[in-house]
Amino acid sequence: MISLIYARSLNHCIGHKGAVPWDLPDDYSHFENRISGKPIIMGRRTYEDHKSVLPACLNIVVSRQRDYQIVEGIKLAHSLPDAIDLANQTSSEIFVIGGVALFTAALATASRVYETVVEMELAGDTVLPYFDFSTWSTELLQVHPIDERHDFPFKIYRHYRQP
Repeated sequence: MISLIYARSLNHCIGHKGAVPWDLPDDYSHFENRISGKPIIMGRRTYEDHKSVLPACLNIVVSRQRDYQIVEGIKLAHSLPDAIDLANQTSSEIFVIGGVALFTAALATASRVYETVVEMELAGDTVLPYFDFSTWSTELLQVHPIDERHDFPFKIYRHYRQP
């Protein structure tokens, strides 16, 4: 089963200048809890944003560059299907964690999407296209207000395809 997990602004921005444009500790905890023990697939630029291994996960980076250098603990795949094949060897659930091209390509075969919607507009440089979930089932998992650790309110949704 392929799952996508991401956070986006109201206008679908997911990044700016190679970084996540907000600091939401409770959303990051949700992210860590969901992916823990699962294979995660990310594009080269997403990997380069943090250049480290996310713990307790099989980390797979997709790059078309055959000689791309990665750190120990990362597996390299040269296409999304190759990454999925590699991930399927270790788990029945796989998470795609970025970037835009991988999210867009993986959505066609994804069973679940964990989507955090940060209630703000942002003029960032990395924007997801609109994903139509009208034929999916949707659950609201969490509503989080502004508080001393979170400058923006957000909602976490789980979208899933009907069997």
